[in-house]
Amino acid sequence: MAKLTRRNVLRTGVALAIPPGMVTLITGCNQSDTDASQQTESNADELNPDARESIPPTAGEPMKVHYLEIVTPEVDALCGQYSKLHGITFSEPVANLGGARTATLNGGGLIGIRGPMRETETPVVRPYVLVDDIKASVESAAEAGAEIALPPLEIPEHGTCAIVIHGGIECGLWQV
Repeated sequence: MAKLTRRNVLRTGVALAIPPGMVTLITGCNQSDTDASQQTESNADELNPDARESIPPTAGEPMKVHYLEIVTPEVDALCGQYSKLHGITFSEPVANLGGARTATLNGGGLIGIRGPMRETETPVVRPYVLVDDIKASVESAAEAGAEIALPPLEIPEHGTCAIVIHGGIECGLWQV
């Protein structure tokens, strides 16, 4: 019988050690309130000495995805796949959400799958995180170097959303 050594395990592509940064992810990003606020202040100072003034009041609180938007030319197929994989049921298209078919996420948010709204719109997965003050959040993103792709826009019966792009990554903001 072959001897079990780290080298033999690594040859099969399995690592025995967890990289230090992964411990936070695995434990669910749990920090005490004091540690989280100290970490936020420390990060703000490292990134930009003037950043403390531009951090929205909700900084340091856990982010909550309010709406997860998926844009694809294959709406029905993807809704079918997610329904089978996760046991969820999608709505009929919701006009106020660009014709997205929606389902409820764990924790109360929504997932919406819709087709492109114009020829140049490419497939994307875009999380919209809840913010207390969408105008301040958009301003903060712009000060950090983000492009404002969609300034705050009120969506009847749903709240106000905005889209910012930083480093090619699209992120939505949502205020209810």
